[in-house]
Amino acid sequence: MQLHYIGNASVRSNSERTIPVIDPSDGQAYDEIQRGDAADIDVAVRAARACYENIWSKLSAAERGRLLMRLSNKIAEHAEELAAIEQRDCGKPTKQAKADAAALVRYFEFYAGACDKLHGETLPYQEGYTVLTWREPHGVTGHVIPWNYPMQIFGRSVGGALAAGNVCVVKPSEDACLSLIRVAQLAAEAGFPAGAINIVTGYGHEVGDALARHEGIDHISFTGSPRVGTIIQQVAAERHCPVTLELGGKSPQIIFADADVDQALPVVINAIVQNAGQTCSAGSRLLVEQSIYEKLLDRLGGTFENLRVGPAAMDLDVGPLIRQSQQQRVWDFLSDAQVANIPMVAQGQVVDEAPETGYYQAPTLLRDVPVDHRLAQEEVFGPVLAAMSFKDEDHAVHLANATHFGLVAGIWTRDGARQLRMAKRVKSGQVFINNYGAGGGVELPFGGMKSSGYGREKGFEALYGFTVLKTVAIKHG
Repeated sequence: MQLHYIGNASVRSNSERTIPVIDPSDGQAYDEIQRGDAADIDVAVRAARACYENIWSKLSAAERGRLLMRLSNKIAEHAEELAAIEQRDCGKPTKQAKADAAALVRYFEFYAGACDKLHGETLPYQEGYTVLTWREPHGVTGHVIPWNYPMQIFGRSVGGALAAGNVCVVKPSEDACLSLIRVAQLAAEAGFPAGAINIVTGYGHEVGDALARHEGIDHISFTGSPRVGTIIQQVAAERHCPVTLELGGKSPQIIFADADVDQALPVVINAIVQNAGQTCSAGSRLLVEQSIYEKLLDRLGGTFENLRVGPAAMDLDVGPLIRQSQQQRVWDFLSDAQVANIPMVAQGQVVDEAPETGYYQAPTLLRDVPVDHRLAQEEVFGPVLAAMSFKDEDHAVHLANATHFGLVAGIWTRDGARQLRMAKRVKSGQVFINNYGAGGGVELPFGGMKSSGYGREKGFEALYGFTVLKTVAIKHG
């Protein structure tokens, strides 16, 4: 049984209730986590506040950096263990779980080096004044981490908050939290003071709601759905608590006739099948110039048919979806496509070894998807790629921007002027030209426009959101 981790100690829930931990590869329970409640959140916030007031706020930036670097090294030493935990908990193929552990190492390495680089300024003002600005941490930050990339999103969110001088209370998803409990334990081993990192497990409507409402939380970082993001904003607004929101996307891959298709296609496929399509930045819409549309779909369809899906430990192209309700969600989208007579180009294969009780979905390529159909508008969060054609640059921009989301976009063209025109016109927080995702890009600020949220995580830019700017004006004559 897994316990909360509060103040560098394993703690049972006040509720004395538990939640089963399910292996998505076979649908069977293999462990339990605590079903936390508001009382548990209160204990965690109090532990965090005591740590911040008595220890963490008194450390120099260099000392914080050394602690983060020690944690990065600890994670590296235990990367195989963490990857194995993540693989079973989330259903990730081995290579994806190992990549997530490596990214977590890099996040804390990056933010360790950033701790003492967060500088203020001296501002020119009237004669007889010296005006300074400096950045101060919020204090105790709350972090709601989703189930699709627990380690990576913990690294980008908690890593940035700690580097900026905050301490953290973390509510991971009830579907995937075991790796984060272990990381918190490693932080204690690395020398983090009690209360710097606290993990409280449980359901969103209980633990997440209590975290957002707690008066002791000074800033909230949330990654999840637009619906829940709206609730988080409303609750936080009642006490004027600032928030950072990453709320998903319906990201386009835009391929022009002059693109290097040999380079583009493997990236396009990976961007929709990675993590079984359960990625906020998944390239889930494929926009192709009319003159190459048929030829490109033929090639893409052949590759889709060869994609294999199976248990995480088999390390195939695609693992299972996280849970049965997510599997049903994907099935509902595909059923709607059938009703609307949207043609299916190709579909991958679920291997015979996959247990019937697992949550599997073969990668599916659909074509001629109407721009107003829910497959072109809503986040499926599964390995489903919706293809459509465009006539010219203006048409491509119209299709790319024709959703409420604006997280990531990929543009494939050899025309340098078009690259810049499209990058400016597409409404998206990140734009990749002749690549997609930039290999994870720990250094690259990440966040959305429109319903994809606001604020930025990753990179140095994240530190600004985890701090408050203070202006100091000194009159000296």
